[in-house]
Amino acid sequence: MFIGSIFTFLLVFGGILLVRCIRIIDQYERGVVLTLGKYTSTRQPGLNLIIPVLQRLIKVDVRITTVDIPQQEVITQDNVPAGINAVVYFQVEKVEDAVLKIQNYSYAVSQYAQAALRDVIGGVELDSLLAERQKIAEEIKKLVDEETNAWGINVSSIKIQDIELPADMKRSMAKQAEAERERRAVIIRASGELEASKNLQVAAANLSKSGAISLRTLQTIEGTTANPANTVVFALPVEIMEGFKKLVGGNK
Repeated sequence: MFIGSIFTFLLVFGGILLVRCIRIIDQYERGVVLTLGKYTSTRQPGLNLIIPVLQRLIKVDVRITTVDIPQQEVITQDNVPAGINAVVYFQVEKVEDAVLKIQNYSYAVSQYAQAALRDVIGGVELDSLLAERQKIAEEIKKLVDEETNAWGINVSSIKIQDIELPADMKRSMAKQAEAERERRAVIIRASGELEASKNLQVAAANLSKSGAISLRTLQTIEGTTANPANTVVFALPVEIMEGFKKLVGGNK
């Protein structure tokens, strides 16, 4: 009876020990094994065995991770305050470095990206920030990537999401855009009128040469006298009036 109890105890203890030895690593993970606190190996996905108490397995997600950079109040080079937030996309490439060289790599990437964002945007003017958002994001990525390479991290992309400007700056920009639209409209109207005047000049010259201008005048008069109630006033050209004056003066 006593021997049976011991056997049962050993069987249960062995089963518990075996369960604690088994570790399953998913396909999107890698495992860092520390033996007595010292790095010994990196385990691949699948079934893995470790020695309880003596070894510890730390799982690391190697998928692309996104980290939000909360809105930062940044002063541009031309002293305009702007609220900017962004997103960092990164991936762990060397899991042992990410575990052993940095305490919390996700938090560290976020903090370093905030500092790089302030440094880069503080060196550009507002117009460049609005017009070259992608280029500025690439400069921030380059700075962050250079630093995080030592942590086994690869920063794949940084995207600037929103640029929040002060209300008075928004009003000034809206007025400037409206003035620019009006200027373009005036230029377009002036070009259209110039083109129309050229076409009218050519048409008048052609009608004058062919004598068709008199026919056009008669057609116009006919159209205006279709209604008996209409009163038509003919204005003689200045040249005819001058001719009459000379004729009268000569007779005197």
